[in-house]
Amino acid sequence: MYLKQNLKNKSGFIFHSGIWASLLLLLFVSTSVYAEKPWDNGKLKVSENYRYLQFENGKPFFWLGDTGWLLPERLDRDEAEFYLDQCAKKGYNVVQVQTINAVPAYNFYGQSSMPEGFDFKNINKKGVYGYWDHMDYIIKMAESKGIYIGMTCIWGGLVKAGQLSEKEAVAYGKFLGERYKNSPNVIWFIGGDIRGDVKTEVWETLARSIKSVDKNHLMTYHPRGRTCSTTWFNDSEWLDFNMFQSGHRRYGQRKGDGDYTIAENTEEDNWRYVEDALALKMVKPVIDGEPSYEDIPQGLHDFNEVRWQDYDVRRYAYWAVFAGAFGHTYGHNSIMQFMKPGVSGSFGATRYWYDCLNDAGYNQMKYLKELMLAFPYFERVADQSVIAGKNGDRYDRMIATRGNDYLLVYNYSGRPVEIDLSKISGAKKKCWWFNPSTGEVQYVGEFDGSKVQEFTLDVAYNAGKDRVLIAVDKDKCSINFQVGDLNNLYRK
Repeated sequence: MYLKQNLKNKSGFIFHSGIWASLLLLLFVSTSVYAEKPWDNGKLKVSENYRYLQFENGKPFFWLGDTGWLLPERLDRDEAEFYLDQCAKKGYNVVQVQTINAVPAYNFYGQSSMPEGFDFKNINKKGVYGYWDHMDYIIKMAESKGIYIGMTCIWGGLVKAGQLSEKEAVAYGKFLGERYKNSPNVIWFIGGDIRGDVKTEVWETLARSIKSVDKNHLMTYHPRGRTCSTTWFNDSEWLDFNMFQSGHRRYGQRKGDGDYTIAENTEEDNWRYVEDALALKMVKPVIDGEPSYEDIPQGLHDFNEVRWQDYDVRRYAYWAVFAGAFGHTYGHNSIMQFMKPGVSGSFGATRYWYDCLNDAGYNQMKYLKELMLAFPYFERVADQSVIAGKNGDRYDRMIATRGNDYLLVYNYSGRPVEIDLSKISGAKKKCWWFNPSTGEVQYVGEFDGSKVQEFTLDVAYNAGKDRVLIAVDKDKCSINFQVGDLNNLYRK
């Protein structure tokens, strides 16, 4: 039987679901204009230095993610296409989703993820555009736009409540692995906002079940706020890279939580997770998979609290990446839950998701990716010794990263900073200020490369006027480059 709600394409023609699904998928893929997709460079893999991700042909992959958690459940086909198109245009190359957010989950079309429980033998019903048909559509649509889908297989609270047993995890893992092992744009997330010592055996079973049939895709673990997967799974053979959730609390804001793995009053210091992960004997790439979201109340639950702004989400992104993370995931309160007419908002969300696509933070993340890819990638290391003298605390904390002949220092508060230019090659260094909110670069001047130099910003202190200092060996700079296009600054 057919769904009561039919599907309408952009020309206005109405198609019945089910038997038309495959034709529609072929239609939009075959008529799209070809452009190079990330996986044209081969499968994703961990880099040789175990700190970054790259493709099989050696090209670097800088992860710029968005948290589209309820995409499979909340959006119809047209909405999903529009959202993914906007992500691609804004530079995002990963979208993290909740594959199921209930047992069973239901999507926009009223279809169940598990009409026969964890028995998936008859999941494909003739003439029915089912839950997994819609998931297929989302993954295929994302593929056409060059976006990876981070598949959080099942949310942690469901497993904690006993809604996935080890036996069911075997069946579910094999189903997922078989269905998506040949999709080029899947990344597996085990866990889902939960500590790894809760139902550990279920998570281990699910991970190994997927990996038993899918050898093509990377896998990580999405932990609870203010924890990192390193605590439980760093040595697990199925974990390809680590993930932490720095969470949504401000300094000193605990609300009675007793299971932190971080020191009190360091809640916003997401760079600490990166430093700790990269200091382990067995190093794996690491990323902040869920930082503070734009337009969400600080601490989540008191809607009268101030909300995180664009400059806050920038700070989390640059702190983590400059500390050594291989990329970053952005989040927005309304977008992550796809609040729209007829849907009640959680965490104090009051605005529709499609209006929030114009918000500043959402549109500024691409500049970080452009900055990191403008310089030699795999030689980059975090190096706080670049900052001469005593570093600051909290918002005055400077984070420095460098290659052999370039260095970058993130300055959130705008305070003067002394930089040891001798940490990179070159008798002379050319320097610029990079604006993370616009992507623009402003020339500062040429300096003696053997000395400590003080740099002062002409901005108000701690007013969200963050900048990145760029210093490059003069011999590696494009000839006469003063201001303008970042991609033309470094002579590759």
